[in-house]
Amino acid sequence: MPPMHNECPRGPAEKLVDVHAHFVTDDYRAAAQAAGYIHPDGMTAWPTWNVDEHLRLMDSCGIRTSMLSISSPGVHFGNDIAARTLARTVNDFGSAVTQVRPERFGLFAALPLPDVSGSLIEAAYALDELGADGVAVETNSRGLYLGDERFDPLWQELNRRKCVVFVHPTSPPGYEKTSLGRPRPMLEFIFDSTRAASDLLFAGTLNRYPDIEWIFTHTGGTLPLLADRLELFQTLFMTESNSSQNALQQIGRLWFDMAGTPFPHSVPALIAAFGSERLLYGSDYCWTPAAGAAAQVASVDAAKQPPGDSWRALTTRNAGRLLSRTDALREQYRAH
Repeated sequence: MPPMHNECPRGPAEKLVDVHAHFVTDDYRAAAQAAGYIHPDGMTAWPTWNVDEHLRLMDSCGIRTSMLSISSPGVHFGNDIAARTLARTVNDFGSAVTQVRPERFGLFAALPLPDVSGSLIEAAYALDELGADGVAVETNSRGLYLGDERFDPLWQELNRRKCVVFVHPTSPPGYEKTSLGRPRPMLEFIFDSTRAASDLLFAGTLNRYPDIEWIFTHTGGTLPLLADRLELFQTLFMTESNSSQNALQQIGRLWFDMAGTPFPHSVPALIAAFGSERLLYGSDYCWTPAAGAAAQVASVDAAKQPPGDSWRALTTRNAGRLLSRTDALREQYRAH
């Protein structure tokens, strides 16, 4: 990987669409810290964020549009009412950013899961009133994973809307023992993404709600390596599945961003397992500092490019297919 710095080398003309970008507000940070999240997910400190610094990184690295979302630990810290209020606060803030610079920013709205009733209310508000491009959830919400039947009313509604659901990893239950005192984003996030996707598979959620467009981060965690094993167990021990598609086919319907360390190993492994038609670009800024985000983009540009194509062009085309419906919804919202 090239040396880390705050500026990207001028790359190809094709502009990236970043589906994995975060914002942090003072109110959000204060609420999380008041709930005990002083070192979120074992990280040393909270990042800072503002529009100008984000745009500076985007312009330097050739990023056309960034889809903003709240990262782990989400907005629910134990109280449903407080979580609903915080979700509304951060979504209103994120929407204001997209209204000022609609050509540069989009929004995946935060939901106060595991509060399903509150999440249904907030999803309707964010999608219908704010013109959000989709919603963002964590891999588990206070220990409840996405295949839990209690979440079915939410998935049913989002399936009806053919909604984009951005799934961000978070610390798993029991991380105190499994993380061995190290920052959870290093390993635990990767494993929790795999756990959440496999839960959606084995709970039948992917089969029941085929019109939800799920985005998983970090090239799917360990899914490219474990997909064959999931298929083996589904075939031999979980014959109650009613899907006409096997495990590999169902997982292959997910979308995957390349946040983290996509080259030289992660992206080739993902493509070998699931192809490249659902590969997206993701920076993980601002939780990944500007220097790290710039180095990651440089590694994407320096990697061996797909035949007759580029990673920039390929991921931007894919993002266009994914977000075309939400672009139309946003234009309709602005017209009102």
